Amino acid sequence: MDTSLLIQYALGMTPALLTLVIVMVLLALMNFLLRRNKPGEIPVFRQVLLILSTAAGVLLVIFMLPISETSRGQILSLLGIVITAVIALSSTTFVANIMAGLMLRAVNSFHPGDFIRSQDMFGRVTERGLFHTEIQTEDRDLATVPNLFLVTNPVTVVHDSGTIISATLSLGYDISHRRIEELLIQAANDAGLTDSFVLVGELGDFSVSYRVGGFFEDVSKLLTAKSNLRKKILSVLHRNGVEIVSPNFMNQRVLAEDKQMIPRDYREDWERLEESTAEEVIFDKADSAAEKESLKKEKKTAKARLIEIDAELKANNKIDTASLEHEKIEAEKRLQEIEASLNEPNDETKDG
Repeated sequence: MDTSLLIQYALGMTPALLTLVIVMVLLALMNFLLRRNKPGEIPVFRQVLLILSTAAGVLLVIFMLPISETSRGQILSLLGIVITAVIALSSTTFVANIMAGLMLRAVNSFHPGDFIRSQDMFGRVTERGLFHTEIQTEDRDLATVPNLFLVTNPVTVVHDSGTIISATLSLGYDISHRRIEELLIQAANDAGLTDSFVLVGELGDFSVSYRVGGFFEDVSKLLTAKSNLRKKILSVLHRNGVEIVSPNFMNQRVLAEDKQMIPRDYREDWERLEESTAEEVIFDKADSAAEKESLKKEKKTAKARLIEIDAELKANNKIDTASLEHEKIEAEKRLQEIEASLNEPNDETKDG
């Protein structure tokens, strides 16, 4: 090919190449700016805006190509056919997950940091996206759950103001249920539960099923609280001479009548030393998401209060100006601290 033709072709492609570079830089910059200050929450606005901007960029590059109007129209027609085919083939899950994501946001039943359960899935929410919701499980793993799954299956949300924690056990008919209820209530109270209760669940052939529970306020330590309740049940029952054994225990090994299957305490202060911090390890990302969510709410409240203070200062209706000025300074200082915390680097979010 003649050198002059190559140079002419290269010069003709220059506007399209420059447009492509500018579009890519703008998309990267837009993605970076929109990701800031959105921990634990992948906004629908960002994803939709990026999709529309990408489509506009592709069209702009096509229009800058040094080709005839006929060729440009053919390329646009082909692009439209390809996009239509892709949407048609993937619409079953693609569009359904988008609609499910919008529905979950409209209902707004859970937020980052909340415990949720859906079928066999249990954990704390770390991210909410347009297509999926990310959950941190009890094994510290991150599970990606399609939004369509959460819409088509019942979702149980642990209320952040507290929940009921309970445990079930079976004891023999040789012990009065009144005595058992007293001991189980004591165990629940020792475990830090309030409004404790005991329910008789089932009268079996060889044993009685009891359910003991109570209200627990600090849901961030849910797993530890469940474990502590079971520990207290063991300690209280054993300390009061109540055996927790199988009804067929005597058929397996014959013991003396005065022999009790109660372990000796290893040390008196064992339970005090055995403070568990399992949630700090298991739900580290969920804790971070919950903290960021709380900071965003506090930021909104602080801004609203600053507006109120400014309005009161402007009105100047014989109010304590010095006190309001001090409160304003403190609120602005707190806002700066919140902004600094929200601007801390976060792990790259998924889903766009």
